Amino acid sequence: MGFLAVIVAAIVGFAFGAAWYMALQKQWVAASGIAVDEKDQPINASATPFVMAGIAMLLVAGMMRHVFVLSGIDTPMEGLVSGLGVGLFFISPWIMINNAYGQRPFALTVIDGGYATFGCAIMGLVLTLF
Repeated sequence: MGFLAVIVAAIVGFAFGAAWYMALQKQWVAASGIAVDEKDQPINASATPFVMAGIAMLLVAGMMRHVFVLSGIDTPMEGLVSGLGVGLFFISPWIMINNAYGQRPFALTVIDGGYATFGCAIMGLVLTLF
């Protein structure tokens, strides 16, 4: 059941990211500095970031499940709060460091960190539902 939980959590995390970035598309494009065409679509778009995101979601969900099992996190509320903590206190600070050194706008950190925080919370919830 563990593999299924990881796969479902990764899919849900990926889907949440799609909704998050569609809702914040204009703000993300402005903060990221990505060149766009007249329809506000990225120039030279490729499937590579989506493939990498899918792999990353599997890795994060797999490690979160491992930590949850070792820590005895097994209720939906524990999963939600623990996932929130992973995103807010592990992943988001790392995003902030990368963006700071890259001299990117802080708005990009807020958008990407928000996805990491809420995406991990949702993934943590899903992991404890199985």
